[in-house]
Amino acid sequence: MIHIGQEIEAELRRQGHGATWLAQRLHCDRTNVYNIFKRESIDTILLQRIGSVLKRNFFMLYCPQGGDSVNNPGAENTGAENNATET
Repeated sequence: MIHIGQEIEAELRRQGHGATWLAQRLHCDRTNVYNIFKRESIDTILLQRIGSVLKRNFFMLYCPQGGDSVNNPGAENTGAENNATET
């Protein structure tokens, strides 16, 4: 299971930033950022805001192959399109 708080903290450190830097950009207290680091799950809107600040798509952690594992009925070619145009 992905621990999103640890992933956010690791990315923040990788970029050479600290909790205060992120808190300023999220317009929250530094203690809130430390609480985010402890979270195993997170609200999607907050994750999008953090990703925007860090210029990283954290959602890809949950779907690393770009959605291949998700059933995409529009991706299959049933041949119906060809049958409609044949005479």
